[in-house]
Amino acid sequence: MNKVNWRAIFSIQSIIYTVLGVICAVIALKGFMMPNHFLDGGVTGVSILLHEATHYNISIFLTLLNLPFVYIGYKKMGITFAAQSLIAILLLAGLMNVIEIETVTNDKLLISLFGGLLIGLGFGLVIRGGGVIDGFEIIAHYTQKKSSFSSGEIILFGNTLIFLSAAVYFGIEPAMYSILTYFTAVKTADYVVDGFQEYTALTIISKEHEEVKSIIVNDFGKAISVYKGERGYLPGKYGSHEDCDFIMTIVTRLEIHYLQEAISKTDANAFFFIQRIKEVKGGVVKTPQHH
Repeated sequence: MNKVNWRAIFSIQSIIYTVLGVICAVIALKGFMMPNHFLDGGVTGVSILLHEATHYNISIFLTLLNLPFVYIGYKKMGITFAAQSLIAILLLAGLMNVIEIETVTNDKLLISLFGGLLIGLGFGLVIRGGGVIDGFEIIAHYTQKKSSFSSGEIILFGNTLIFLSAAVYFGIEPAMYSILTYFTAVKTADYVVDGFQEYTALTIISKEHEEVKSIIVNDFGKAISVYKGERGYLPGKYGSHEDCDFIMTIVTRLEIHYLQEAISKTDANAFFFIQRIKEVKGGVVKTPQHH
């Protein structure tokens, strides 16, 4: 059996991400969402619903409902991930009882936006720290292996049931604002997890491929990968084709415009296509800054 990597769990970076993430989630729940009967998706949303229905301490539901997901996480991703997640969940449950926060606002739009932003920030930071405080996505990926549905479809189906329950219990309007809260939280969490610098794969097909290579490498300081292929086969000119290089490089979204402009000056008919990527590792991605 694998041992827990306590050094990774209690690294400075992991502790900072986890503690800040949990505090953000507590502020979102106690300062914005719970006093105004707003929900998030997943385990957090179900916990708020059960808390409102039974008036039991929400920390009980946040802990108990997440335990099955922690076990599944242990089976799928290892004991260190499960231990990290359990610590984060228990910290969230504990701070929900310790930290007292006055209701920040009763404005429904502000609650949706800032409540969603804070709880999404909290989820994202904890994930970057190596764990989770809402295990619903774990079961989605696990269930995906057992069914023909994608993880996104499973998550959507589960959260639809949660928001329908909110509509029955709290009314249509709070349920609709809860959907906005959830959407804000998902986008914020994705942004935090994927990083503040989103990387993009930019591929260029140009007859001036040697000049394009020089621009990317020498002028912009980017590494490239080159695939050998053919260009042409146009409608009405099927027989017209020639060998060419497909040039691919990894850039940030801030660099795309400037790179396209520079290449277009060399070949106004250069063909670009752009693909979003979740993560890059290894190779030469960033150029050292010279001051």
